[in-house]
Amino acid sequence: MSKRQRKSELKSTLWFMPLWYIVGAIGLSAFTFYLDYEVDLSLYFPPAIGFSGETLQVLLSALVGGVLTLSAFTINSLLVALTTFSGQFSSKMLVNFVSDRATQHVLGIFNGSFIYVLLNFLYVTHEEEEYIVATPVLSILTAITAAVTFIYFINHTTTWMQVHNISFNMNDKSKSVQSALEKELKPYRLEKEVERESLPSESNGKVIKSIESGYLQVADFSRLIKQAKRDNSLLRFEARIGEFVLEGTPLLTYWEYGHPLRPDHYFKSIEIGVKQTEIQDLEYGVNKLAEVAIKALGHNDPLTVTNTIHQIADLLKSIGKSTNFSPYLFDRDEELRVILNQKSFRYYLHKGFASIREYANQNSTIMTELITMVSLLSKTMDKEVHNDLWEFAHQTILGFDKYSLYENDCLYILEQLAELAKTTGNQEDYLFLLEYMLERVSSKGASKVPSSS
Repeated sequence: MSKRQRKSELKSTLWFMPLWYIVGAIGLSAFTFYLDYEVDLSLYFPPAIGFSGETLQVLLSALVGGVLTLSAFTINSLLVALTTFSGQFSSKMLVNFVSDRATQHVLGIFNGSFIYVLLNFLYVTHEEEEYIVATPVLSILTAITAAVTFIYFINHTTTWMQVHNISFNMNDKSKSVQSALEKELKPYRLEKEVERESLPSESNGKVIKSIESGYLQVADFSRLIKQAKRDNSLLRFEARIGEFVLEGTPLLTYWEYGHPLRPDHYFKSIEIGVKQTEIQDLEYGVNKLAEVAIKALGHNDPLTVTNTIHQIADLLKSIGKSTNFSPYLFDRDEELRVILNQKSFRYYLHKGFASIREYANQNSTIMTELITMVSLLSKTMDKEVHNDLWEFAHQTILGFDKYSLYENDCLYILEQLAELAKTTGNQEDYLFLLEYMLERVSSKGASKVPSSS
């Protein structure tokens, strides 16, 4: 497992953050013991503040039970939240909620508080004439902190479960993955053009095949480029990050310019696992949002579907900028070393919206929202993708072949389609789709039909 993947896995587990709180609780308990039994703080405070050993044990036993009850109630609330997420939206969201920093800190505070109060309870004696200050004061403050944290956790859970926050957090997570990937590849991308004629012949290439089945999770591009430079070779990815490969599937094609290279050197820079990860996979983020929308369609929740479509459109806009980058990666001597298997914007557009379109079953409200977002994308993106956007809208409209529409539904769709046609320069094609749509309306209402001019 690579260092980057190990870090991602640790962040997505519940035990890592609480472990640090437990370590901190042990240290704080030792410090408390030092204050009471080495420094003896009771000498510097009035007797009213201190507790006798027997009274303090009664207090600590109550605090241990109280903190443990709060912890159990919090875990129960967490399980209810996770079950709700899994059933109503997507099982992939569980990882997002578990890896959320606030969730992990809350569980850490409860575990740390319980361990701290429990350790204090163990070393307190029963001597009545003994007066202790630091242990009761800090233990009570710890219990108060746990109580306040419980209130915060309930608020955090209910806020996180709201539809707009769910889709926004997933979108934000995918954007951060994309930003990290762009930052990783930026030093190896150059502005210069690479002519296809200058690339080596296919017949001279040799193939490195997968030694196991699974998902291509991570590739260490920096390490691959350095190894290719040492071997004086050129690599081309045959599989995409996030793609499932079988044992024996071609992963890389390489061309040797010097002595023969060892393929096992390159396997050290590629990670294949049993599950998809979001570390370098842009498509995975789009699929997660699309799955939320599809689940919401099954629950007859148009608000969730609409909100998710908005977040997908925002993510597609961000991905569209990445797909415009060159797939060629160079070493520091500006020698071509790696060619990526990079999909076009059209592919991600299809992945994001096509499955929603399919499961919407020609729901005019959802169709209108899809066309609206496609039209909005056309106003914010380069002209290079305008044909892809119009083609998607064109295919969506043709999907109404066996359906009839209410007049107002038809007009709303045509209004957004006219905007898209105007932006992308497809006014003539719009006239064909206009006639096509009006045939599906019993009352045509020709005077209300929007023009694309």
